[in-house]
Amino acid sequence: MGDPTVEGMYEDGTGLLTIGALARLTGVPVKTIRHWSDQDLLPPTARTPAGYRLYGPDAPARLEIVRSLRDLGITTAAIRSVLQRQRTVAETAAQWADALDAQIRTLQLQRAVLRSVAARGSAAEELPRMTELARLSDRERRRIITDFVDDALDGVHAPAYRSGLLAATPDLPDDPTPEQIGAWFELAALVREPELRAALRRLAEHSARTAPAPEQPAAEPDAAGAERNAAAQEAAAVRVAELMRVRGEEALAAGIAPDSPAAEPVVAELVAAWIPTQTGTADPPAEDGPQARARLLEQLETAAEPAVERYWQLLCTVTGRPAPPGWGPAGTWTAAALRAHPRPYRLDRSAFEAADPGRVLHAYEQVIRDVGALVAAVSPEDLALPTPCAGWSVRQLLDHMVWENLMATSIAEDAPRDDLAADHLGDDHRAAFEDSARAALAAFTGSGMLHRTYGPYEAPGAMLVQQVVVELLAHGWDLARATGAPTGLAPEVAEETLAAARRIYGAAPRTEGSSFAPERPAPPGASAPDRLAAFLGRDPA
Repeated sequence: MGDPTVEGMYEDGTGLLTIGALARLTGVPVKTIRHWSDQDLLPPTARTPAGYRLYGPDAPARLEIVRSLRDLGITTAAIRSVLQRQRTVAETAAQWADALDAQIRTLQLQRAVLRSVAARGSAAEELPRMTELARLSDRERRRIITDFVDDALDGVHAPAYRSGLLAATPDLPDDPTPEQIGAWFELAALVREPELRAALRRLAEHSARTAPAPEQPAAEPDAAGAERNAAAQEAAAVRVAELMRVRGEEALAAGIAPDSPAAEPVVAELVAAWIPTQTGTADPPAEDGPQARARLLEQLETAAEPAVERYWQLLCTVTGRPAPPGWGPAGTWTAAALRAHPRPYRLDRSAFEAADPGRVLHAYEQVIRDVGALVAAVSPEDLALPTPCAGWSVRQLLDHMVWENLMATSIAEDAPRDDLAADHLGDDHRAAFEDSARAALAAFTGSGMLHRTYGPYEAPGAMLVQQVVVELLAHGWDLARATGAPTGLAPEVAEETLAAARRIYGAAPRTEGSSFAPERPAPPGASAPDRLAAFLGRDPA
């Protein structure tokens, strides 16, 4: 076979190509070449006497241009403009790249919506609303939030708080993930809930009450300086919030009770870090004291709005920003510690240092022995009986005692539990208590807990175990009173356990956040367990 170009040349000697020769030369089918010719993208140079098309020597190059542009998705009209030199290739490429960007964004949004619908298991009735929400522009999404904030804060003069809410706009990225689309769907539903509106209004009212009275400046304010100051204040508040979260989690991990002396240094540190962030508020506290602690507690309690926390989490998910740290158990611990320590007091370091590991272990063994015997004597019918402890039934009391053992064990194993609200008894309260006590004793002796320190202020592990001894002996007394058993438990160690309780809890205020009520008088000649119960707020009479 010879050269296809030569073979396909028309025989008039002009060097023109038949359509078949052009097809063989370029690999483009005859049908396609004919179609493009009809659209004036590849006009023939001449025709044979029989009317067949003939193409000049530039046709292969022109055909390659057409094919390349068609492969890139360029329309026939745009290609014709390029070939007729009405537009350059660069101009056409830029135009179609922009068009493709828009198509890609649409496809990406459609894909994210479909993935989100599949993940959420959405019903058919939800699809129209979800599709409508997904198609909104940034401006339309912002309008939903603006209307929501205006309605929730109507009549409340809290410009700074309002500005902070409006500054956070739910702008989706060009390529949203299914999670971001799902978060936007949930956010759009959440802002229609009256609970969220009421919660935001409470926060705005608190902001209005605590904001300083406006002053008339002597000169025009420096807008840039004011913005820098606001940013610095916000950054400081974020640092304090993170410190509170970290310290609260450390205290929980160390098993430090909010009303124990080991909590007071943590509270003092947090209050000291928080006070500088209040300089722009009305009547800011100058030092740690009842006023400062009461205000910080008020702020924490006011901010503890689950609906608002969810609102900010969803906004951050929509925009791809890091979500604020969850307050959760650390915030609960911090608030409880502030309630238990409403004013600073001088910490008696002997509460930290006086726990002898050997004596503490011996006391635990003695208390577990006698309290365990009481638990073993509890019948299923006894579980519903009331106890002297905070309105708990016998079953609730036993569950808490098992929890005390389990929590101490988890601290010794450096894996603190967070399942306080779970059921720790199951169907066999005797086995649950025995197993928890056996595990705790093994952990105390096998982990070195009695000789280690825990938490940011290095509370000795021996003192933490001593707190467990106090708790179990006190709750054992509760159980004895509830079931009619003798209260003279663990006589060998009851006196030293009472002394430990006075050392640990003697200086701590008995407040709403405390584990124990104010001390009650004990009758003359009362046993050590009876006096312990009285010291911790029970009536031993």
